[in-house]
Amino acid sequence: MTKWASMLALASIVVVGCGGPNGAETAATEESATTETPAAVKPSAPKFREITLPEGTSLPLRLRSAVASDTSRVEDAVRAELREAVVVNGTTVLPAGTAVAGVVTAAERSGRVKGRARVAYRFDTLNHGGERYDIATALLSHQAEATKGEDATKIAVGAGAGAAIGAILGGGDGAAKGAAIGGAAGTGAVLATRGEEVRLGPGASVTTRLTAPLTIRVKI
Repeated sequence: MTKWASMLALASIVVVGCGGPNGAETAATEESATTETPAAVKPSAPKFREITLPEGTSLPLRLRSAVASDTSRVEDAVRAELREAVVVNGTTVLPAGTAVAGVVTAAERSGRVKGRARVAYRFDTLNHGGERYDIATALLSHQAEATKGEDATKIAVGAGAGAAIGAILGGGDGAAKGAAIGGAAGTGAVLATRGEEVRLGPGASVTTRLTAPLTIRVKI
């Protein structure tokens, strides 16, 4: 073997030895590049269905704001929440705590001679699941109790006291005059005094009902 042949043989050995690892690395890189990355699993979107509450459905409520015949004004806001869930065929359509809102529609103080105190309000919106619904509900109205019996007692007491004083001062005739004077005084007290007011504070329980169907989106 000549000198030049020996040098060529040695060069071939070096090229083959160096090419092996590089070839394997290249093949591994190509295999890695062609391997597909699994797509990230996306959470499924929530599903809903619509349930319609019929007209007449009862809504048991707990007031969250106060209403009163002597302090409320027409168009004042009234807030409340469901104190019990509304359930249809085993499905909770509206959970307890669902917020509702409305306005005062009438507020009348008691009169000095006649006229009983009254306050009325109606709910017209409902919030559920981040959505606001317009609702139609029955008017809620509260009226003070009559005070005629109490007024009659005031007048009778006044007449009795007047008669006693009149009898002391002027005998029988004085008693009659005293009764008249005492009765007039009692009547004056009634005229100067207003009757009972209607006041409902936060936490008071009231119940209204739907006067039109209401369709709610319910998560399933």
